[in-house]
Amino acid sequence: MEKYFNVNSNGCSISCKLYADDPAHIGKVVLFGHGFSGSRDNKSAEKLAKRLISKNKGTALVIFNWPCHGDDVRKTLRLEDCETYLEEMLAYVNAAFPGAELYGSATSFGGYLFLKHISEHGSPFKKLALRCPAVDMYGVITGTVMTEEDRRRLEKGKPVQIGFDSKIRIDKPFVESLKEADITGRDFLDHAEDILIVHGTEDEVVPFDKVRDFAENNLIELEAVEGADHKFRDPLKMDRVLKAFAAFFGMK
Repeated sequence: MEKYFNVNSNGCSISCKLYADDPAHIGKVVLFGHGFSGSRDNKSAEKLAKRLISKNKGTALVIFNWPCHGDDVRKTLRLEDCETYLEEMLAYVNAAFPGAELYGSATSFGGYLFLKHISEHGSPFKKLALRCPAVDMYGVITGTVMTEEDRRRLEKGKPVQIGFDSKIRIDKPFVESLKEADITGRDFLDHAEDILIVHGTEDEVVPFDKVRDFAENNLIELEAVEGADHKFRDPLKMDRVLKAFAAFFGMK
């Protein structure tokens, strides 16, 4: 089953989506973080959910909109709001599925936010599987997503609308906060055994070399997929991601 719902807590109203065969009997939950300008209707999350649920009884996947994404009502993206939403979702999942094992999965911007949370608060996940995590999110925003005109407007103190699937309103304080919250030099060695990264060698958004260096510095397992782009548009390459994630989670 698929169910849309909202988590309303501490002044937040977070739009979510649940995938589960039987929500009353859940032993394993995957919390999914989508990428920049995406939403809870993320296709890769849907594919992962269907694979895990069809082969592993008692499994659920929960995905939610980041601030300013999808139908979220916030107007300008703030890094602290993203952290708040993640904390609220972790609290919700633990309360809604007491005793269930919690796993994490995320792509791109979501991967950055999950890793940032771990570096600052420790890991809430038994295992965390990431596809193309934007470990240098500041570099991705300023070097890949934004245009030269966007950069000029920000320098003048004006907000800009940027993104892929939809447009997200950001401003100079948000970009500066990304620069300050650089995770590329942070230590993830204590969590390395519980993190898997799958990344395409032809990623046009998040440079493969940057993620490879991050993984090597932290002894994190990295599975490189030759020829794969950022969205893994090739179904065979995406299937490889799904298989790798399921195996890493100890599932079928």
